[in-house]
Amino acid sequence: MKGISKRLALEKPPSIGYLCPVGASADDSRFALGTAMKSAVLVFPGINRERDMARALKLASGHEPAMVWHAETALPEGTDLVVVPGGFSYGDYLRCGAIAARAPVMDAVRAFAADGGLVLGVCNGFQILCEAGLLPGVLMRNARLKFICRDVHLRVERSDTPFTRGYNAGQVIRVPVAHGEGNYEADDETLKRLEGEGRVLYRYCSPEGSVDEAANINGAAHGIAGVVNERGNVLGMMPHPENHVEDIMGCTDGRGLFAGLVAHLEQAA
Repeated sequence: MKGISKRLALEKPPSIGYLCPVGASADDSRFALGTAMKSAVLVFPGINRERDMARALKLASGHEPAMVWHAETALPEGTDLVVVPGGFSYGDYLRCGAIAARAPVMDAVRAFAADGGLVLGVCNGFQILCEAGLLPGVLMRNARLKFICRDVHLRVERSDTPFTRGYNAGQVIRVPVAHGEGNYEADDETLKRLEGEGRVLYRYCSPEGSVDEAANINGAAHGIAGVVNERGNVLGMMPHPENHVEDIMGCTDGRGLFAGLVAHLEQAA
């Protein structure tokens, strides 16, 4: 068993085509927004949303993202955006994201972020970024101790960041969540700093945009659904914008996040 475990940890999985919604194709570019963004999606054992994210990135940028296995020690040359996707890395043993945060590739991600590169962590990716020290706080069990899998509403708090410039400040969007440990917590001083520095980018809210206990699906402090680091180039969020980018899904509210990233990199090119 030990030999098998070691092999699974070190060998890359076989290439698998994207999972596409019925009626869609993997080379569909119906909402391509630009061609400047070169992205890399990390792949850990147990991650299961990497292909959803890769598809959204390709549709937004027109470029196939690089899939980077966790045992790699470097990112592809010219990478503009690193995405840590959702799922259950290493089966969520110990704490969610704790093992993945110590994978070899994460040293390269830390260096990339320190250089100003854009990093996006979604769901388990958010947990991994917190465990890796790239974001403050921790994701705890949901307040009602139940796994939540449904659409939620988020209020966009700012529109002047690479991760939100595709939206208007105060805009309410609808995206899915699927997590058992999305309850964001931090000490009082950290929460005060996050709020004071405008580092809360997404917050759980009602369809009308009010932030209250009823709208706070998992009990997160201050209704926090997404935060950035001090420099503003690393975002962690629990909801899955990549699953609401195509008309066939009945909602395209997730497009704004990818549109903002593409626009930011187009402008910087």
